Amino acid sequence: MPSNARASHLTRRGLLAAGGAIGLGAALVACGGDKKDSKSSSAAGEKSGPWKFTDDRGKAVELKSTPKNIVAFIGTAAALHDYDIEVKGVFGPTTVKDPKTGKDKPDIQAGDLDVTKVKNLGNVWGTFNIEEYLKLEPELLVSAMWDKDVLWYLPPQSHDKIVKLAPTVALWAANTTMPKALARHAELAESLGADLKAKKTVDAKARFEKAAATLRAAAKARPEIRVMIGSASAELFYVSLAKMSADTAYFEELGVKFVKPKVNAQGYFEELSWENLDTYPADIIMMDNRSQAIQPADLKSKPTWAQLPAVKAGQVIPRFTEPIYSYDKCAVLLEDLAKAIENAKKVA
Repeated sequence: MPSNARASHLTRRGLLAAGGAIGLGAALVACGGDKKDSKSSSAAGEKSGPWKFTDDRGKAVELKSTPKNIVAFIGTAAALHDYDIEVKGVFGPTTVKDPKTGKDKPDIQAGDLDVTKVKNLGNVWGTFNIEEYLKLEPELLVSAMWDKDVLWYLPPQSHDKIVKLAPTVALWAANTTMPKALARHAELAESLGADLKAKKTVDAKARFEKAAATLRAAAKARPEIRVMIGSASAELFYVSLAKMSADTAYFEELGVKFVKPKVNAQGYFEELSWENLDTYPADIIMMDNRSQAIQPADLKSKPTWAQLPAVKAGQVIPRFTEPIYSYDKCAVLLEDLAKAIENAKKVA
């Protein structure tokens, strides 16, 4: 659940996208060029013949051949990249300005994707360059889905128009758990030409399964440890409900004990004023690490933050709020949380 918002009256999609952002308007649109080199659809180009995939809307997409000109939400593109499936264009948080150098750098949601080799159609929520999209001659658009039939990060005002321009595939990021989301992304990658028996993929899946067992053991050994899922904006602090997102729902299945906030009508999180930050005792705080959210290092001006027991104990860890659903990337998330629980002191 990409939590947090600047205004509680926003739609769920707006709430998810806002992410506690400060200065979203400063985000830059990356124009990586629309080079049509041979690498841009490497694995997909190896498959031929009819292509069919049934997505999480239950919609069967059928094409005469495996799509090569693929456009995807940045996190989905990063997951496909881990299976050697490359896209031509992306949308969503792809680059951010490095405060030290003043230059653009890949956003955390880009994973290992080389953002200079893809066309960025919209780096900021509410933007999507339809003209540039059509220039890519898209054969398939892929995105996450937080609400039924709504493709994540497509602007609300042009969503319905965009989905009519090329076939689309949507994969759940909510209403599912991490293993299911991983399996579905792997299935899509395989349909596009990925070799799921490749050593790096087999090894990554084995690492993920080992990490899951480690997290389960850590949670069982430390049932007293309570974890709070947080995200910060200038005005409010958002405490998320674990069961609403694929990653934290799975962590909960593995035995991790999460704070259970009194969520708002949207169902994802509770908004707390900074004065009420101590509403929920927590031993570990998982903080939204997306570029849109205020990071712990920048919360020194909030006195109530510094007084939280978990903060005093140094038990604040990052949370990849919108995971890249490849085994390679998700294994690390489980490992890091297991380590945090194993080493945590009971402070709340």
